[in-house]
Amino acid sequence: MKLAVLADIHANFAALQTVAAHIEVWRPDAVVVAGDIVNRGPRSRDCLDFVQTKQQKSGWRVVRGNHEDYVIGLDDPDAPRSGPQFEFYRPVYWAYDQLGGDVSALKKMPFALSLWTEDAAEARITHASMAGIRDGIYPQMSDEKLRQKILPPSPLLCVGHTHLPLIRRIDNTLVVNVGSVGLPFDGDTRASYSQLTLQNGAWQAEIIRLEYNLQQVERDFYETGFIDEGGPLALMILDELQNARSLMYQWALQYKDAVLSSQITMAKSVEQFMRSL
Repeated sequence: MKLAVLADIHANFAALQTVAAHIEVWRPDAVVVAGDIVNRGPRSRDCLDFVQTKQQKSGWRVVRGNHEDYVIGLDDPDAPRSGPQFEFYRPVYWAYDQLGGDVSALKKMPFALSLWTEDAAEARITHASMAGIRDGIYPQMSDEKLRQKILPPSPLLCVGHTHLPLIRRIDNTLVVNVGSVGLPFDGDTRASYSQLTLQNGAWQAEIIRLEYNLQQVERDFYETGFIDEGGPLALMILDELQNARSLMYQWALQYKDAVLSSQITMAKSVEQFMRSL
């Protein structure tokens, strides 16, 4: 059996197209998208439409990521429409608006799914880990912590979320973090996905890295209006794309509380943070 798993597209349409074309040539038996199709990028509508077409015509399957949850959360009538909290969610509102406020497809996505081979070798796919949709698996994680993240164990567990590729065997489980299609955080701007193959009853994994038209995506940030409408955080996301590094988490540790309590504006916090890098 051949299985392709991709994750963390983050509205990067050019990267998604490149990965999909590569998968088509490889011709796997199944393809699963492990969440975060939308948000934190400029073309959520195009990416969701593309994946839905693949679901209908090619049998792709999808699980939900935390960024699908963020967009779903804005469907709540009590979600902020102004003020500091709105500024924090402006990139998410951009994705929500691109979807026309229709989050029905996102709500249908499951937390996890399993594929079974003829000899009952389970391949389980979820976004971050079995511990939760934002509870990720990192390369430096100890064996003890990793065991807690994969319960109940299966022969293969594929995840994304951290944007950091990983292949690691723990006890009788092959754990694979497939990395990110659209927003890698390991210093390598190339798109990432994983090819899984069942050989002699055991799963084997390879991380595939692909060049794509990064310059087109940089233009998309401006030509779609994302830079203007997504607010100051959109500029930080563009830097994440260009340098394949995570910035949002570090910014949030330093500035999120101050922004939400109106001690500093969003624009000023991003300016100070980016200057400190």
